[in-house]
Amino acid sequence: MTHEEWEQLKHRLLKTVGQNNYKTWIEPLNFRDLKDGIAAFEVPTNFMGNYVSQNFSDLILYEIKNQNSDIRRLRFMVSTHAKGGLSAVDTSANLEKPESHKTARTTLATAPLDRRFTFNSFVVGKPNELAHAAARRVSEGGAVTFNPLFLYGGVGLGKTHLMHAIAWELQKRRPDLNVLYLSAEQFMYRFVQALRDRKMMDFKSIFRSVDVLMVDDVQFIAGKDSTQEEFFHTFNALVDQNKQIIISADRAPGEIKDLEDRVKSRLQCGLVVDLHPTDYELRLGILQSKVEQQQENYPNLNVESGVLEFLAQRISTNVRVLEGALTRLFAFASLVGRPINLELTQDCLADVLRASERKITVEEIQRRVSEHYNIRLSDMVGPKRLRSYARPRQVAMYLCKHLTSRSLPDIGRRFGGRDHTTVMHGVKRIEELKLQDGQIAEDLELLRRSLEA
Repeated sequence: MTHEEWEQLKHRLLKTVGQNNYKTWIEPLNFRDLKDGIAAFEVPTNFMGNYVSQNFSDLILYEIKNQNSDIRRLRFMVSTHAKGGLSAVDTSANLEKPESHKTARTTLATAPLDRRFTFNSFVVGKPNELAHAAARRVSEGGAVTFNPLFLYGGVGLGKTHLMHAIAWELQKRRPDLNVLYLSAEQFMYRFVQALRDRKMMDFKSIFRSVDVLMVDDVQFIAGKDSTQEEFFHTFNALVDQNKQIIISADRAPGEIKDLEDRVKSRLQCGLVVDLHPTDYELRLGILQSKVEQQQENYPNLNVESGVLEFLAQRISTNVRVLEGALTRLFAFASLVGRPINLELTQDCLADVLRASERKITVEEIQRRVSEHYNIRLSDMVGPKRLRSYARPRQVAMYLCKHLTSRSLPDIGRRFGGRDHTTVMHGVKRIEELKLQDGQIAEDLELLRRSLEA
């Protein structure tokens, strides 16, 4: 295999693994040489070599063997610049692939678990207490009481943390159970790989023999018909055997576009739990917990009064951003030798604080609402009074009143020059409907969350 052939092969891999995985794991691979049936690749770090070996080696080897059937193994090597030039350390496990399809078995390893993501490090508050309690219950490994457990919520609210915590706890409490944790993306890759290698029976055997199946970010399989069908059959087989299934997604099953109705129905038949956006008290609790961790690395640094309260108030949309801001704050204070007070916080985190001040506009709300209800923006702000336009218009007015600082007359002007009393009526009507109509309440929550993200 030449370097040119590897570049061509990478483009084929891009179509299979997707843009994000390609950029992160495939593009950095540097083809080095081919000797004695072993294709060697340079990788930047040990971690990357191990991860690619575990998650993508079968797919890469399959594509390479289509070009050169003599290749039997892959080897990933960490590049280091030494005096004499480039040296490399072999980090690969034995990736040799059996020659015969009759004896070959598909190996599905559990995705790596983050040691930081345990129940002990998960801060519980009102927005996530139900999700935490449900996760605790299934992590006991006892009788299946709800199947599946479906956790959903926006970015940085703790879905993956809880998934990893469940897996760690099950390993500790019930080492006899066969627990498989992976992302929906990885499920799809393994499925595609099994189809290509004509090893679907092995694939089905492995996935249907687990005791606990955990699938993260299930929204990824939406629109992928063959993968959804196999997931549906796997789901049914495990439920019939009374095996526990735990799923996470960025939204509720019914809100995942291009997900088949039968899959949605299955996902909704257990316990569906929403991780709500964090409130001030929860954000403050998370910061207090993270300060203790940071002080293990910076024992001479203390956070002065008012700093954590300031951060919890100002950075409200994403816990990851909040944690990242605290990490940067400690590192900056250590480097410049200054105390962690409000002045330093505002200097160090000026860009983060500016980003968190992003103002939601009337125009943005109108656009999001029209997209959500699949109507033209011109019809929503226009004069037509059809119910299919009037209800979304009232929803948009309600959101404008609660998410912007615009006055009612100003909002009315932006909805085709309507009077402020029309806006008042629309807002009042939606306030009434959200108490009576679950769909309206769900729409409002979804739109608010997407606008504030």
